[in-house]
Amino acid sequence: MKRYVMLFSLFFLMSLMVFAAGPKTYQVTGPILDIKGDVITVQKGTEKWELALDKTTKVTGDLKVGSKVTIEYQMKATTVTVKPAAPKPASPAKHS
Repeated sequence: MKRYVMLFSLFFLMSLMVFAAGPKTYQVTGPILDIKGDVITVQKGTEKWELALDKTTKVTGDLKVGSKVTIEYQMKATTVTVKPAAPKPASPAKHS
């Protein structure tokens, strides 16, 4: 019986860790094109990525234009606007 309780506790703790992990982390790598205030612009292929930096951003090394960087980031909602759902169209009447 103790074995089942231990296994259940282990699975329960592991499931809590999964939910506590937070949003997925992504990364972008490329040369720095520009740094203005709290925004860094990085070239990824043919795209220019603008990412915000804040006081919690950990920076290792000297950020300067031309340096190659790898930036890890998470997507974060800044605002959410909920609109009412569109009414479903009435289904056509069945004729027998």
